[in-house]
Amino acid sequence: MEPIPLVHASLGHQELDAVAAVFASGWPAGQGPRGKALEARLVRRYGVGDAVAMCNAGAALHVSLLALGVKPGDEVIVADYGFPAPAHAVRYLDAVPVCADVRADTGTVDPQAVADLITPRTVGVIAVDTVGIPADYVELQAIADRHGLFLVEDAACAVGATYRGRAAGALAEVGVLSFHGRKGASSGEGGALLAADPKIGAEARLSASFGIGSIFDMGEVVGLPIPEFTRIGHNYKLSDIAAAILQVQLNRVDELLARRAAVAAQYTELLAAEELLTVPFVPDDRTHAWQTYMVTLDPGVDRAAVATELRAKGIGCGHGTFATHVQPVFESKHKCPVSARLFQHHLSVPMHAELATSQVERVVDALRGAVRTHSGATRRAFPMSTRTPGGAA
Repeated sequence: MEPIPLVHASLGHQELDAVAAVFASGWPAGQGPRGKALEARLVRRYGVGDAVAMCNAGAALHVSLLALGVKPGDEVIVADYGFPAPAHAVRYLDAVPVCADVRADTGTVDPQAVADLITPRTVGVIAVDTVGIPADYVELQAIADRHGLFLVEDAACAVGATYRGRAAGALAEVGVLSFHGRKGASSGEGGALLAADPKIGAEARLSASFGIGSIFDMGEVVGLPIPEFTRIGHNYKLSDIAAAILQVQLNRVDELLARRAAVAAQYTELLAAEELLTVPFVPDDRTHAWQTYMVTLDPGVDRAAVATELRAKGIGCGHGTFATHVQPVFESKHKCPVSARLFQHHLSVPMHAELATSQVERVVDALRGAVRTHSGATRRAFPMSTRTPGGAA
């Protein structure tokens, strides 16, 4: 049988045509006309003050903290469960990432855990839309406002998701998007910073380009403008090649997200009655972008053995995402037991817009068989709080 990959980017002839047009233009580098058009498109789509296209979401997180004035020794509370890019960004500035535990049902940061970690050194919070589901921004913003903290939304996995009718990425004063190959809209690699305040966007744009403006713009000026380097910056620009691909992807994103949602619905329906795993839970006030479909395996199931069997059958799978506080480079005195448990028991299965119904059925059949084969004799259920009717993360 043909293998079923864990992830697959939905890129085709339209994207190739867009790349060919960039080649013909003579400007494939960053901050050119395609990049500017992409940024304008993002501003309109998200209703923000500014958007800065960058080479990836990690760069956007780094620049966001620079623009928000984070200094060495400052504490920034970060959601523990998710790819640990927020903690990396905090460390880039010699600041201190403080890991906050997460909700058992959604895997998103627990607002009460955030509130409990605030100290006089705390300057901000980075929430994560875990694998595509937005965090609790009403509660988080109230906490941030009460203590005079900034709030950054890491929406890297959540392009197309919503929270109370608002788009993920525009749920805090600064939001970060990713256009990595497994995302709902992709250019292979890429990212963007979305800022409610245009001043933050302007600061971020300079920091992402060695502290100077667009070389393309300077080339359009009559005469010989010579930029001056007045600050230390970074080379985080997004190429116009990638920007052109993303213009096409944004035209297709609703269609691609609808396909992912249909795949998720099929998984949920077919797996809902399986006692040895739990399907994802999505609260009524938000929608999921379905970057990843993760099931929670019963503690009595040998996850490694299940993964080995699935891969032997040509079915991609993964551990899910990361508990930041247990990673050696971020090992922390702040324990996050819920995040640690999810890290041990989540399993991700194939999720992308190209999956056929028959492929989903094949994944489900193989997963169900593997889980039953590799479960312990005595079933040890999760606490009830993690097994929400209708699913849990």
